[in-house]
Amino acid sequence: MKLIIDIGNNSTKYFLFKGESILLHSRRSGTSFEFVGELVAQYGVQRTIVSSVIELTEGQKQQIQSSCQCVIWLDCNTPLPIKTAYGTPHTLGSDRLAAAVGAMIQAPGRDILVIDAGSAITIDFLDKSGTFRGGNISPGIKMRLTALHKFTDKLPLVEKEGETPLLGQDTESAIRSGVIRGICHEIQGYITQMKELYPGLLVFLTGGDEKILTDNIKSCIFADKFLVAKGLNKILENIS
Repeated sequence: MKLIIDIGNNSTKYFLFKGESILLHSRRSGTSFEFVGELVAQYGVQRTIVSSVIELTEGQKQQIQSSCQCVIWLDCNTPLPIKTAYGTPHTLGSDRLAAAVGAMIQAPGRDILVIDAGSAITIDFLDKSGTFRGGNISPGIKMRLTALHKFTDKLPLVEKEGETPLLGQDTESAIRSGVIRGICHEIQGYITQMKELYPGLLVFLTGGDEKILTDNIKSCIFADKFLVAKGLNKILENIS
């Protein structure tokens, strides 16, 4: 049994894998990792991989390390089943790498665009040789909604759930439509431009906001909310 821990900016997701199958998955808020020991004891976890986009304290690391027999901390030195041509691999987010691996194992030998819509939106390209070529980062839905409220005097803080008409009929719908439709046009623009360069391009979409964006993007996209977890599982399997 393998434990996959994906630590994001606002929450921690964990998965139990048997082979390539997900047996259990959940999400937790907070900064305590005492639950790891409980999972290891209950399910007989033998190997664990941790991906984190935040800096963990030594105490947090120790909570995980002391609970597991074998822990892999994903970083730029971890052996990967893909190559990377990124200029600063030590700054490349482990979640971006994992998502690329997760897409690659489902479509080997294809040019792939991976869109991860979470706190930030990342758009990354993996070519058919299995080389991570780079990508871009922009603010996610919640970050854009929060910024409009924070950096203006009168615009309210709007929730991302709700109607997104073509043209807003009140301030709330104008903000929500402006943000969500703006992101969709942004993503659609990348897809269109990349497909001109790579006609056989496949597009994968993942992240906490993938459902909202999938409903608003017309291009053929493979939506997979477990893309990062699948990639982390493959990376762990790749390490002997």
